[in-house]
Order: sequence, then C-alpha cells, then structure tokens
Amino acid sequence: MVISAPSIQSGVPKSESFVLWFEEVGIADVPLVGGKNASLGEMIQQLASKGVSVPTGFATTAYAYRYFVEKAGLETKLRKLFSDLDVEDMQNLRDRGKQARALVLNTPFPKELEVAIATAYFKLCERYGADTEFCERFDPEYRQACKEYSYDTDVAVRSSATAEDLPDASFAGQQETYLNVHGAKSVLEACHRCFASIFTDRAISYRTIKGFDHFDVALSVGVQKMVRSDLAASGVMFSIDTETGFKNAALITSAYGLGENVVQGAVNPDEYFVFKPTLQQGFRPILEKRLGSKELKMVYDIGGGKLTKNVPVAEPDRQKFAITDDEVLTLAKWACIIEDHYSEVRGSYTPMDIEWAKDGQTGELFIVQARPETVQSQKAGNVLKHYKLQGTSNVIVSGRAVGEAIGQGKARVILDVHKIDQFQAGEVLVTNKTDPDWEPIMKKASAIVTNAGGRTCHAAIIAREMGIPAIVGCGKATGTLTTGQDVTVSCCEGEEGKVYSGLVPFEIEETVLDNLPTTKTKILMNVGNPEEAFGLSSIPCDGVGLARFEFIIANHIKAHPLALLHFDELEDESVKREIAELTAEYENKPDFFVDKLAHGIGTIAAAFYPNPVVVRMSDFKSNEYANLLGGKQFEPKEENPMIGWRGASRYYDPKYAAAYGLECKALKRVRDDMGLTNVIPMIPFCRTPEEGRKVLAEMEKYGLKRGENDLQVYVMCEIPSNVILADQYSEVFDGFSIGSNDLTQLTLGLDRDSALVAHIFDERNEGVKQMVRMVIERAKANGRKIGICGQAPSDYPEFARFLVELGIDSISLNPDSVLKTLLDIAEFESKH
Repeated sequence: MVISAPSIQSGVPKSESFVLWFEEVGIADVPLVGGKNASLGEMIQQLASKGVSVPTGFATTAYAYRYFVEKAGLETKLRKLFSDLDVEDMQNLRDRGKQARALVLNTPFPKELEVAIATAYFKLCERYGADTEFCERFDPEYRQACKEYSYDTDVAVRSSATAEDLPDASFAGQQETYLNVHGAKSVLEACHRCFASIFTDRAISYRTIKGFDHFDVALSVGVQKMVRSDLAASGVMFSIDTETGFKNAALITSAYGLGENVVQGAVNPDEYFVFKPTLQQGFRPILEKRLGSKELKMVYDIGGGKLTKNVPVAEPDRQKFAITDDEVLTLAKWACIIEDHYSEVRGSYTPMDIEWAKDGQTGELFIVQARPETVQSQKAGNVLKHYKLQGTSNVIVSGRAVGEAIGQGKARVILDVHKIDQFQAGEVLVTNKTDPDWEPIMKKASAIVTNAGGRTCHAAIIAREMGIPAIVGCGKATGTLTTGQDVTVSCCEGEEGKVYSGLVPFEIEETVLDNLPTTKTKILMNVGNPEEAFGLSSIPCDGVGLARFEFIIANHIKAHPLALLHFDELEDESVKREIAELTAEYENKPDFFVDKLAHGIGTIAAAFYPNPVVVRMSDFKSNEYANLLGGKQFEPKEENPMIGWRGASRYYDPKYAAAYGLECKALKRVRDDMGLTNVIPMIPFCRTPEEGRKVLAEMEKYGLKRGENDLQVYVMCEIPSNVILADQYSEVFDGFSIGSNDLTQLTLGLDRDSALVAHIFDERNEGVKQMVRMVIERAKANGRKIGICGQAPSDYPEFARFLVELGIDSISLNPDSVLKTLLDIAEFESKH
C-alpha cells in the first residue's frame, strides 16, 4: 500500500534533476523522461481520481544519462567506434553494437548518480511498507548497508528513450526491460544495463535508417513497483480494433503470469472485444470472447539464478479464461478514460495502446504502461483499400490474421535470430515468434508467419506498423512450410489468416470516399460474417438490411440447437463427443448457443451502431438443419424442404419452440445487456398473419415484447400471401423487407435450385415487379417501413432504379455493390 506521495525536490530544477517521481512528471515532460515515464506520471496525476490505478515509481532523467556520458567522455569513444558502421551488414552491426554496450557497461556510474537512484529506491520501498525504524538503530556508517539489505521491494526497471528535438520519433521496444528486480544494488545494475541498451543492434539500426544522430537520443529509466501478475494474469489492450481501425471497440488480451509473454508473442492469449459507446452508458457489451491456448506463464524465479522464468500452465487453467467478465469491463472502462484524456490533451482523436496487470496477492487491476496507438490512427480515412483473391489453392496453415492485405513470395524458415542474414528481401518470413532483434529483416518481408502470438504480440504490432500482412499463432508453421516454397499469405478473408500453396492471383481495389452524395433512399448493407463487420462498417451506408443467423449458427456454433438442449439424449456417440469438445467451457450446453449467437449479432450491431441492423431469425430448411452436428436425430426428411418446415412455422411448433427460445435469449442479451437496441429482429417465411401473432407470442415468453424498449419486429416479404395480405401483416409487424429470391420463385412457381428451370428465374419478370409494386404501395399506405434485402438490386441497377421510383424506403446490398449503387441512385434521384 502506498503510504504517501514524495515531496517535490527543492532547489533543483526538473531539467537538472537526476531522478523525478512519476507524480512530478506529465505528458509535457517527454523530452525529460521519455514517453513511457511521462505517460505513467500523467495517468497518476490526472486519472487516479477517475479510478484508474497505476503503480508508482520514479524515473532517471535524460539529464542523468547525458551527465553520465559527458562525465565519462563516452561520446568521443563511441563516435570513433561508429565511424565505419554499416547497418546493412549484419556482422558489422552486431560487432559495433556489442562493443558499444560493453563500453557503457564497463564505465561506472558517477557516485552522485548512484546515490540519487539508490535514495529514490529506498523511498519507494518505504512507500510500499518497508520498515524505516530497524536501520536507524545502527551507527551512520552501517545504516546505509542495513538499508541496502533490508529494503527489498520488487520493481520493474524499464528503458524509455527520448529525443528533445525529435518529438515524433518512436523508440518503443528497442531498449531493455527487467522484471522482479530487488535491492538497491540490483536496481543500479539494471539501470546501467538499460543505459547500455540504447545501443542494442535494433536501436542502432533504427536511428541510422531514420537519419538520427546517436547522441541526439537520450535514455530515461523507469523504476516502478511490480504488480504480482506472476500470481494472476496480465495483457495488452487497445482502445481501437487493431486490424480494421474500428474506433468503437476495445480489444483486450490476457494470459497468465507476467506480461512479457503476451508482448513478445510467446503465448496465444485470450481475447475480448468490448463495445465502448454502450459500455459508457452502463451496459455490459462484451462482443466477443476467444479462449487462447496460454501454454506458458512467466513467474518470479524464486531461489533460482534468474529474475523470471517460464513454466507450463496446467491444462485445466488453459481451458479457462484468465480474467472474469467484470475485470474485462473494468479494463475496457479504463481504456475509454485513458483514450478520452489523451484525446483531450492532444486536441485530436488518440486511440491508445495499453499494458495492464492483475495483482495475484490483492486481486487489484493496474495499468503499467500506456502510449498512443501508431498504426490505425495514422491511416487516411478517405481511401478504402480492398484486397481480393482471384483464385484459390490448398490452405497449408492458418492462424490469426493481422491487417487486411495479401502478400506472397518464397518462404524462408528461420528459427534462430543469429541466422537472419540468410533472409532475402521479398521473402515470406516464417519463424516461431519475433522480438525487436528481428526488425532489421521484418521490414524487407512480403509477409510474416509465426507459430506463436496473438493480435497484440511483437510480430503483429511491427507488421501493422510496416503495412505487411502477417499471420500469428499458427502453431506449426515452421514444421509445415519449407524454405523456397512459393506461398500466398491472405489476411483479407476475416479474422482467420490463411497461407495458400503457390502464388494465388489477387487484386487491390482503392476507393476514394470524399464527397459522396446523400440519397433519400436509405442504402443498407447485407452482412453475414461477424468477423468482417468492423471492416465493412467503413463503407458508407445507413445500416444493415440483412444479417443472417444462419451464418453464425453454421460457422461459429455448428451444432443443432436441439442437440444442445437434449445433449444427454444424443444417440450418436461420435457426435456427442464432438459437441462435448466444442462446448467444453460450458456445463449447460444451450448456453454455448446463446453466447455464440449473441456475440455474433452483437458484433454486427456494434459495427453499424446506432444505425438500424435488421437480423433475420434462423431460416434453415430441414435438410440444412440436419447437416448441423446432431441435426439428423431431430429433423424430418421432407420431399421439398424449400416450402416445408422452415421459418415462422418452426418457431411456435412444440417440436422446435425451445430451440427458438435460445435465439430469443441471445437477441434479448444483445438488446438489454449490451445496450444494442438498434437491432431489429425479422421473421422469415411467415405464411399467414396468424403465424406472425404466434411467433410474437413466443418472443414475449422470453421478454421480447414489441413496443417495449423500442423493439420493432419486421417480417420478410417473400411469399405471395405477404403481398396479398399486406394490410393484415401491417397490423402484426412494424415493417417489411422484400426477399426477392423467394418471392420470385414462388410467384413464378419454380424451384430456384433446379437447373432445368433456372433460365426462367428473373426478378425483373413483370409478374414479380407487380408483386413488389403492390407491397410497397400497401406498406406505405399503412405507415409501415419497407425495404428490400434480396439479390436483385445488387445484380441489376435497373431494378434498383425501379424500386427508387416506387418510393421504397431502403435498399440493402451486398458490400461490393454499395458504393456503385449509391452513386447510381443519387444520380437517378437528382433527375426525378
């Protein structure tokens, strides 16, 4: 527990102090103590009152570093050493770096600097409860020695480089960090090593390439009370989606033990997404939870020869999330507070990159670092770049996609950083994990693939900064890919990145978003995959006209809802084992369905918030339901499933109503718990108004009552009866969405899946257009919203213009059709 804040040093200006407490510095002091330490001081001073907890400590100053260099005459010696430096020659760089570090380490600190650091450390020990009276009983000549042995508070010692005249330079990750440092002697040794680390190979290379003089850069060292996360968990969080730049979600990663493993990419951490706008309104909007493997944890090496060590994580712990939902939400709130503060200080939107830790002794959460995010925040917001594969091949390995680009070339498998000189520009780097020592070759890679790591590991961060596609956490990439093998690394297909065999053709589309027109007709988007939602939200539109449950169920849940509800009664043992494995985290199997569906719907709703997101309740046919895990036991065999037991007819049927109840529970969680009331459920294949009333009655059983909490319910218009009885449907539902595919096949009396009559299928048929005309007229006469979410407007511009002419409220399009249709409709509206 902190006893009291230190008194400000008297008589010595900040600019000439060897040591400053975090409470004495703020964001304006970056030239003096570096960004890392200035940020810690800023948060302690400004955000503690808002509930953000930061362990305190002190920083050696840039003045202290320059005093050391000048007093020892190091600059002349180092300039001579670097006179023939060649950073492109790896051996030359290694030799010069090694000699520079040895020169610094073999030069003792001035006595006055040693005393300042040791004294500050003793005060830090006292602030955290060290006994100050014990040593006072000794004579003065023994008192200092007593303190050196008695004061043993564990601290983290971190480098923080700074350049007075280079405020935009970024030195993150180039210098050293030491954890679990005890005692004044060890603190002084760690500070000395940090000073020497200003000449790591990677730091020398960075400064040379950027054209910075090595002596324009100074080093501050932060000495901060350790958080005992070795007994709990730690991680990294961003106040922005790191891949798409979506501003309204916070990404949080967590793993057991000290945080270095997450930063370095040594483990695949748990991941969470939290929606910031409704979080700040008091809701609990955890959009996604993804369990990481978390094989290792870094702990104190008590009684050993090192400060820290990695140990395996027990299998039961690996199968659990490292922190609770409440802790996730607390961290996300802090991310919002920190982002808001830095945005205000800097006068512009400033997303943040934050490290956190949980103390296993007290259970408290702490922020241990925070810095502005430097990739997504720097991207031009007016250009939309879209990568698209134009062919396919065998997928060799897969993992977490970093970025949304595609890269290709010959693979180069390197497991030892000392062999990086084998790497050739344009190759695909394949390794276990990276750290800053790999950076000299990472910038030359066409893509990066690693076995380990999550979205906040070193490889992911550097790949984003350099604009290079990367796939991390592949597990077995170095054993599967071979040097010289042609590969294509694709990060443009959602959260899963894929490495394809060979050089698969691809294209890059760039769209400038400046000065787009506004249309009277609302332009909505069809979105199926939640993993693509954040990225798609950057396309200008008025919301989502069709989000389908089926994609989430088929790809994320995979099991039939009745198989989860009746898990103990499953007859197929192999299916039962597969479902048990799929739902291992869940004692109550139906909760798995609700969680996954809520996360999927919530992610799409959040991406387009506060615009409306119309989600269609499940509309599998019986043969499609049968293909889900366990489905065959519960599904009938129908001669014509297309017009059989589907849509609304299932929802109130006693044989399926409980399964529909799971959908309702998920929907209620999204609207009530996550606060995403922009979600509008839509009922498919509703044959009669009476069926509609029965479905609404089922929904009310689960707390979804039309009109309460602004709940609207729409109906798909895809059956001729929906058109003919539009007046009656208007009494039951709040709006219509035309499903042009089913409406066409049922109007023309054909099976759209039959190749024999496929040539007749055409939404532009006059009979179909008359049906569309009738329902738009009746909906508007009854004051109901009406839109279209079928394929026709995406495929046929003339059909879209026909709808606009009829006064349709909205047109929902496939993502690749949104911009061109928007421009076409704007031009059409301007002339009519």
